[in-house]
Amino acid sequence: MSIIQQHTSASLSDAWRTINIDALTEDSSVNFDTSTLHPPQPEISEAEVRQLAGQVRQLLRGGDAEGALRGCLETPVYNGTDGAKEAHLQTIIEVLQSIKASDMSPLLRGIYESPGGNESLDVLMKYIYKGMAMGQSGGAGRTPSKVTPQSTGGFSQIGARPGVSNEPATAAMSVLLSWHEKLVDVAGLGCIGRTMTDWRRV
Repeated sequence: MSIIQQHTSASLSDAWRTINIDALTEDSSVNFDTSTLHPPQPEISEAEVRQLAGQVRQLLRGGDAEGALRGCLETPVYNGTDGAKEAHLQTIIEVLQSIKASDMSPLLRGIYESPGGNESLDVLMKYIYKGMAMGQSGGAGRTPSKVTPQSTGGFSQIGARPGVSNEPATAAMSVLLSWHEKLVDVAGLGCIGRTMTDWRRV
């Protein structure tokens, strides 16, 4: 009889593993609380988002576009209702549409060179991608396509042409694409990688 034939079905089972080797490995998730990898994010209500939007519009009326954009980016809605997230996205797109093309790069450089600027631009990239995704999906009335293009004195945002129903969506998408290009120029390609791999979603 060969050695293989001498093994019984009991000896071939997994019963031999009675020691939890994961508990002996320092890097194992058994040895630390995995919830610390994802610290809790503060919940932001839709009322708070709308209050922030009012403050941002006051800054825009006062000519402080950089302050308005910083205000939006310093309070990203990671934990909140869909309504709160969409309202904040609308506010950010409104700010982006109000800024002239010639002011984009200087404004982004100013944010990038300030403390915490790198993270703020990563947040902006998240909102740009979210706006693009919602603009493409058509989104049932809660998307950037409902944001009315505004005159920006130098940035081309053509009004709706006769017979064209999706012109606001096209204008909003062109604004987002322009900001994406300028943002990559200032923050580099790493901004895209960080945005794609960050577990926090806006």
